[in-house]
Amino acid sequence: MSSWIFKLLLTQLFLVLIQHADSSSIIRYLPGFEGPLPFELETGYIGTYRYLLSEYWANNESVRRALKVVKGTKGKWERCDYNVRCNKDIISSIPYHMNISIKGYRSLILSGDHDMTIPFVSTQDWIRSLNYSIIEKWRPWMINNQVAGYTKTYANRMTFATVKGGGHTLEYKPEESSIMFKRWISGQPL
Repeated sequence: MSSWIFKLLLTQLFLVLIQHADSSSIIRYLPGFEGPLPFELETGYIGTYRYLLSEYWANNESVRRALKVVKGTKGKWERCDYNVRCNKDIISSIPYHMNISIKGYRSLILSGDHDMTIPFVSTQDWIRSLNYSIIEKWRPWMINNQVAGYTKTYANRMTFATVKGGGHTLEYKPEESSIMFKRWISGQPL
């Protein structure tokens, strides 16, 4: 399995485990940690402190070994490092996306429908600017006979999907996002 897929799945497993724990339980063990946690973690606080917990998890030596982080390449991992210096601004991602589409790569573009930072209507405008033909019209995609979001398929092997109740990252709806990704990566309709 490709290392980026392994890292994505490992992260998603971690997020699913902490989000679906019983609200009255205490978590003493987490994937990637050897032995019990050095503190008690009541699951009722996980939603509030998941950002802190992800930093603690990602900086744990056994997790870094499992992810094959080469010593010295990255110091402390931070969830949102606003001090990262970039030498180049990308004015538009459209040429990059069109280039990979022309080469035949499949793409999955997703948006949470409750994301106020990057609303799905902005993503739809960006997709519209690519001027791809619509292959499959806007329709709901389902999990257990419940609407999990909406999807539309475009030419050049591009799928756009929303996740009902989701934000701009997968962690807000990990179960739905995981099912969506598994269906898409295996070539099944959403």
